[in-house]
Amino acid sequence: MKILLIDAKGGKMGRQLVERIKASFPKAIITAVGTNSSATAAMLKGEPDFAATGENSVITACRTADVIIGPIAIVIADSLIGEITPSMAVAVGQSDAVKILIPVNKCGNLVAGIGTETMSELLDDVLLKLSTL
Repeated sequence: MKILLIDAKGGKMGRQLVERIKASFPKAIITAVGTNSSATAAMLKGEPDFAATGENSVITACRTADVIIGPIAIVIADSLIGEITPSMAVAVGQSDAVKILIPVNKCGNLVAGIGTETMSELLDDVLLKLSTL
């Protein structure tokens, strides 16, 4: 299974996901793409199989991924203070990959029905959803 992780800002969530997915799904091939170099650098600490930075990397990686994981903002153009370009959002949205979107209520994007789950609880749910694929 080819898993694409997309993260922005400081990449902390992406790093945690890399570590958790590698532990739970050792045969998965993980590509971590940061929207900026700080996010990529953080995710590299989790030791993904591949890593890259920027818009073209997101677009290219979306073409071959089986699963795309990231904050819900990766499908909203200009979100995360402009880090998600319209082309990135389209690439994620049009990809044939299964998308597991993490409902993070930040940067002006509020998701109805989201309670007070911690990031750890949200990431646990990502692993649960991955296990059903």
